Amino acid sequence: MSKVLLAYVVADGLFLLMGIFMITFSVIVQNIRFEVPTEGHQAARNLLYQGFPLTAGIVNAVFIFVTFLFTIPGVITPARGWLKLGGWMTTVCGMFSLILGLYLWILTLKTKEDFAALYFRQSPEIQQLMQSAFQCCGYFNSTSPAFITDDICSSPAAAALMRPCSTPITSFANVLVDNIFTAVFGMVGIDVVLIMATACLLKERKERERFRHIDEKSGMVGF
Repeated sequence: MSKVLLAYVVADGLFLLMGIFMITFSVIVQNIRFEVPTEGHQAARNLLYQGFPLTAGIVNAVFIFVTFLFTIPGVITPARGWLKLGGWMTTVCGMFSLILGLYLWILTLKTKEDFAALYFRQSPEIQQLMQSAFQCCGYFNSTSPAFITDDICSSPAAAALMRPCSTPITSFANVLVDNIFTAVFGMVGIDVVLIMATACLLKERKERERFRHIDEKSGMVGF
């Protein structure tokens, strides 16, 4: 096995692992995002997850698996057609992943405003969980929406002295989403590596084929 082919196989394996990670994450999050929370960080996380493009993530992962299957003939046969097809399909996967990553990144640009609509729609019990977990009162301030009386916000005077929940929740949400879209952009990087490995392998096979034709014309046994 040549070094170029070995590099292609390694990149193809990473590509498959990327698809497994994407579909595993998407399916798990789909199953937990509507769970009744028992803690404030869980409540905030689930609300964020509800806005994630999880179905698109699953579709992308399935296309990654299909693409991987199309790359297998390119590894075990000398034909270049399968490699070219796999390269184009990998490009589509990369563009799909890039769009998902950009979508998640855009979410971080307006987290405070977008989460406000979610927070206002929650029951007092869920709001109280987030107040307790993030040590805050209300969302924009202690009266918008009105704070839920608990150990943290025991009175209007005490609540007025506490920070609004928008600040810690926005920070929490940005860290969570940043980690996820960074992982997605990392997957795009794997796509690029596989595309480059495909191009190198195509070039190597083209050169081998050219030399074989030269040898055949000169009457040699073969390359």
